[in-house]
Amino acid sequence: MPFSSLVRRIRSLPSPGRWREAVLRRLPDRQPGALMRLLAPYGAAALLLLAVDATGISEALDLKLYDLITTLRPAPSASRLPITLIGISEKDIGRYGWPIDDSLFCKVIDQLLADGAVAVGLDFYRDRGVGQEKACLQERFRRDPRLVSINNVAENIKAIPGTPPGRQGFNDLVVDADGVVRRDLVHVSGQDEGTLSLPLRLVEVGFGGRWLRQQLEAGDAPGPWLEPDSGGYHRLDAAGYQQMLVFRRPGTFSTWNLADLLTPGRVPARAIRGRIVLIGSLAPTLRDVFEVPQSRFSLGASQLMLPGVEVHAMRVAALIDRLRGDASLRIRMVPPWAGKGLLGLALVLGVVLGESFGGLRRSVLVVLTLSATLVIVDVGLLYSQRLWLELTQPLASLLLMGSAAWLRRGMASQQQRAQFEKLLGQTTSPAVARQLWNQRDGLLSNGRFEGRLLPVTVVFSDLCGFTTVSETLSPSDLLAWLNRAMAICVPAITHRGGMVNKFTGDGFLAVFGAPVSEGTAVDAGAAVEAALEIQASLDGLNRTLEAEGLPTMRMRVGIHSGEVLAGSMGSSERIEYALIGDTVNCASRLESLAKERHDNPCRILVSSTTHTLLCRPELQWLPWGPMQVKGREEPLEIWELRGRALGVAAAAPEGLRPGAPFAG
Repeated sequence: MPFSSLVRRIRSLPSPGRWREAVLRRLPDRQPGALMRLLAPYGAAALLLLAVDATGISEALDLKLYDLITTLRPAPSASRLPITLIGISEKDIGRYGWPIDDSLFCKVIDQLLADGAVAVGLDFYRDRGVGQEKACLQERFRRDPRLVSINNVAENIKAIPGTPPGRQGFNDLVVDADGVVRRDLVHVSGQDEGTLSLPLRLVEVGFGGRWLRQQLEAGDAPGPWLEPDSGGYHRLDAAGYQQMLVFRRPGTFSTWNLADLLTPGRVPARAIRGRIVLIGSLAPTLRDVFEVPQSRFSLGASQLMLPGVEVHAMRVAALIDRLRGDASLRIRMVPPWAGKGLLGLALVLGVVLGESFGGLRRSVLVVLTLSATLVIVDVGLLYSQRLWLELTQPLASLLLMGSAAWLRRGMASQQQRAQFEKLLGQTTSPAVARQLWNQRDGLLSNGRFEGRLLPVTVVFSDLCGFTTVSETLSPSDLLAWLNRAMAICVPAITHRGGMVNKFTGDGFLAVFGAPVSEGTAVDAGAAVEAALEIQASLDGLNRTLEAEGLPTMRMRVGIHSGEVLAGSMGSSERIEYALIGDTVNCASRLESLAKERHDNPCRILVSSTTHTLLCRPELQWLPWGPMQVKGREEPLEIWELRGRALGVAAAAPEGLRPGAPFAG
């Protein structure tokens, strides 16, 4: 295939550095199939992102990361908080039985009130009472303003009978889908007086004032409050006022069991005075335990599970922080619109960074670096500032869209490379085809070879007496005869990095150094070597033709070095890679010069310009001297290459003089 035909076929392969403009300009109305191939990787990435979101994978991963950072971050101690736990331990159950009689709790409450507790909450149900003296417990809760009884809205469990609505609190906990308690339902507006959360009720009873509830009812309470898409949550049921719960270090609340409290002098009064006291189960057999963020990464023989009464103490502690105006321990979230903006930015950056860089490896490095930076920033903000950003969706968007771009580019690159090398391999050697592919950004512009002045060596050839031979052979035999000559010429050229630019009926025009060059001297040496191989091969071919009774061949070859204007020439209907300039004309004139001076099967005439570039002692030259060639005012020094001198070894490639200037 001549190079002109090749160019017509590869012009549809746009320069990868400018593929976007070509695609946007040409695909919509001319190549819908190509447009689909362009969009397919992005469509697959978008579907995968939707699947990750719809299946809850992204939320689960964000929550897992939240748990990890919560576990790694040093938790504040609860020892200085005015909260005391009176726990029902396994030892208490063994001593007092279960369920424990209400009369025993009456003694416990009397002791706590006598020691100065400002509020006492029972984190167990006594809506029906236990024992013969259950009336004592009901009477105390009816009359004493410091006692708070729990109810459960979800399971419709009532408070201790007789407890006024103003001293009831629901102990319902909000548990995430994976069974972990991470957030706290502080308040639900618009409910009756008896429907108030246990922590908020204890704070109101213990420290007085309803200002926090009033702010919540008026919508003026400072956040942050959870929204459906806060942090790593997706479509969360964020009804009421919910906040992320800051967990104190487990086991640091002032904690005593029933037996301790009922033993005189065992519990100092300062552990009770002025404090909110919670009474609840600490015994594992009662199964009032919950998973918390630290449960997922706890190290030990058994998983860390937090008793319900301690979880309620954590909730009370968070409200005390609000009363004190301490916002340093609150978990903050960016607004949902900012999270959506980050997601959109990640989508755009994934596409832009995946497509923008000329080298795929550089694009991958940039995207991976940005992804690592996103992870570091997200983890750093959550760890040090308690600012929770959604990470999984933006990170997945960045990586998936970047991967889609890499996949699209890889597919396009592989397809273009296969086509490019296949097409160029028919005209040049595979090695040159790969070299052209590697340099395609600098060679191609919108599917065309840009016009450039190139130093090249041109080889022109022609068969002698072709008209006479054509009169003796049929068209098919003539074409077969001619192709046998081209079968030795074309490989001799392409195997040395040359390119057959066009066939001229019974000859050809070949070029060394375009579109890419190995150096002027190297190109000239390769052209001469190709001519010598043709000269030697033609002798063998003629012996074969003579034995077959077919006409033998005589060929003339002209070689000249110099600059040419090389590039794509033509219109959208027809285009070819053209070589224009005096160098081409001189090579053609050398081939046809003095046709009568032809005494061997293959005459090779070389200009002094090419001859000067060579340093080849093994070559045998016959000087023709300066001669006038058609179309050139100044004479041209001409040499005839007769072959290799006997007994002289071929010079190594480094025997050439790379970079020697053109002469003449």
